[in-house]
Amino acid sequence: MTRRATDNTKALDAFIAAKTEIDAMLERLAALSADHFETHPDEINWGHVGTLSHYRAKLREITDMAFREGEHAE
Repeated sequence: MTRRATDNTKALDAFIAAKTEIDAMLERLAALSADHFETHPDEINWGHVGTLSHYRAKLREITDMAFREGEHAE
């Protein structure tokens, strides 16, 4: 029985599309962070802290998975 060579063109296209979307999201987040998440020091309240902590937790989950850290450590 002969095996056909695997054509991964569709998988590669989907991978590149996902990577492109991630790159765009990271660029937007970096710009928002550089602008202090559109806040002014005189306007900061605990709601801002909560929102930023939520963002941080989600990003930590992603980085822990990507780098095999935290609960995803081997």
